[in-house]
Amino acid sequence: MLSIPTRCWLCQMPLTLASHGLCSCCTRVLIRPRHRCPCCGLPARTSPSLCGRCVAKPPPWQHMVAVGDYQRPLSTLVHQFKFSGGVALASPLARLMLLNILAARRDRALPLPDLIVSVPLALRRQWRRGFNQSALLAEPLARWLGCDHPPAALRRLRAAPLQHHLNARRRAANLKNAFQLEFPVAGRHIAIVDDVITTGSTVGEIARLLARHGAAATQVWCLCRTL
Repeated sequence: MLSIPTRCWLCQMPLTLASHGLCSCCTRVLIRPRHRCPCCGLPARTSPSLCGRCVAKPPPWQHMVAVGDYQRPLSTLVHQFKFSGGVALASPLARLMLLNILAARRDRALPLPDLIVSVPLALRRQWRRGFNQSALLAEPLARWLGCDHPPAALRRLRAAPLQHHLNARRRAANLKNAFQLEFPVAGRHIAIVDDVITTGSTVGEIARLLARHGAAATQVWCLCRTL
């Protein structure tokens, strides 16, 4: 069993609700609103209008919800979560995502999906890490929102170099036909959950795969959207 911290992960102040992991002050800092394109999640002049990039060339999904940019203090929490054994952070980080999803429902009528899928890791990488961080985020979100979350809905067919070492074109080539769908999605409204979105190549490949199998609509939920 994982011990639940009694102090905020960031400021170390005592927590009234230990299960939240983050105090109300730090939570407000982390989910500070910023004008973002509702489709690609990148900074935009106004919100909820689409940015010029998405008007000219829409991505293969319809909506994106991101907690924040990949910068401190959020990037510190993500790094602890993934690389420093901070799996107890899964629920607090998923709660940040939930707050942003609910805000997007209120502010821009974001439709809720009926199915959540998490971006899979290559088996060897997951074995080394001991967990799939995207699945750990997706599981509580599915429970809180009443969505299906089949853990093995997607399978990664081959290992690949770490994506953050590649440019956008090489990322896309590296991911071509890298995933296999193991769950029926025809007619379903689906959210893809990942921790960090950089160029969008990974979730884009998955969104195209879901569309080929008849998904009605796809959105992307993440902790960080890099600039």
